[in-house]
Amino acid sequence: MKVHHLRPAEGSVRPRRRLGRGKAAGQGKTAGRGTKGYGARHNPKPGFEGGQMPLQRRVPKLKGFTNPNRVAWTVVNVGSLADAFERGTEVTPELLRGRGMARKGAPVKVLGEGQLDKALTVRVHAVSASAKSKIEQAGGSVEVLSL
Repeated sequence: MKVHHLRPAEGSVRPRRRLGRGKAAGQGKTAGRGTKGYGARHNPKPGFEGGQMPLQRRVPKLKGFTNPNRVAWTVVNVGSLADAFERGTEVTPELLRGRGMARKGAPVKVLGEGQLDKALTVRVHAVSASAKSKIEQAGGSVEVLSL
């Protein structure tokens, strides 16, 4: 297949409306602009809503800015690790992504919410102090990976 063989899907492209080309064309005389007034005689400004407060002025503006260098962590709690993994499992970001507990491409941080009663080897990008103490109290170990 070549570029000049490509065609839009059947029925996806409609013929353009030929305005002001007589009665037979279906859009003759006023050509869909109504009778008299600003809209019949001019092209109105983009976004003009007939004197109503326009959308771009009605909607509140957001303050501040979004930091493009922000690190968006995927957060996993100690309690969810206890529910998802068996004793002695080595927990890695790839394993968490495979189980749907972490987003693709985002670094993983373990937080201390919940209880842990299994010895797990946790290898992630960051761990809170409370999570680290809970993992080590349960007989597990923590290894912090570089970003």
